Amino acid sequence: MRVDRLLYFLRFARSRSLAAGIVDSGQLRRNGARISRSSQPMAAGDVLTIPLGRQVRLVELLALPTRRGPPEEARSCYRMLDPHGQTDLAAAETQSPRGHADP
Repeated sequence: MRVDRLLYFLRFARSRSLAAGIVDSGQLRRNGARISRSSQPMAAGDVLTIPLGRQVRLVELLALPTRRGPPEEARSCYRMLDPHGQTDLAAAETQSPRGHADP
């Protein structure tokens, strides 16, 4: 399934053109690799990093949806890996700038 269609079916985008815009921004990742084309195929088991406004969603695909159904149906096709943004994806280093460990 194409990634733009997937984002639309899973309700991460309101239209396929908005989903294609997310892909064209160059910030969408599949299993850590940047996605550069809307036509790139997706499969169950893939982990997507999806930028949505000021948030970043990390989701694992459990199954590919067959249609754009209600939100409950869409949520059954993926699992949030960081449901409340608990992991700071851009966390600062644990060492001080001089290279010495903090006490």
